[in-house]
Amino acid sequence: MRLTQFTDYGLRMLMRMASAPDNVFSTAELADEFGLSRNHLAKIMQHLARAGLIETRRGGGGGAALARPAAEIRLGTIVRLLEEGQPLVECLSTDGSDCSLDGHCRLKSRLRFAETAFLAALDHSTLADIALDPVLAG
Repeated sequence: MRLTQFTDYGLRMLMRMASAPDNVFSTAELADEFGLSRNHLAKIMQHLARAGLIETRRGGGGGAALARPAAEIRLGTIVRLLEEGQPLVECLSTDGSDCSLDGHCRLKSRLRFAETAFLAALDHSTLADIALDPVLAG
């Protein structure tokens, strides 16, 4: 399974935030640290904030921080949120597909099972489990 860059960057941001839970991180600071586009990270931050995983603050000293302890945030939850609308393969999309094998395919159910198992495995770990080492992250 390949995760989108949106999810990859979202996980990186959350790992960094989990490494210093008392800090507030600006989009500019994270973009510079990871060598990524501020605009792209801002979109990810908005998505995470709408889902209640992070809190954002405007103005001087503003930025984003985890909305709850990293030990309470499951990796499967994060990946489901950030990969929402991104099916593993076209035939698993919610709006249907143009698959000529639909109704005859034996692969679709196995892919759905594998995707479910992948996310279930991620549910066994939390953001705290993968937080960056504060010494290395600083």
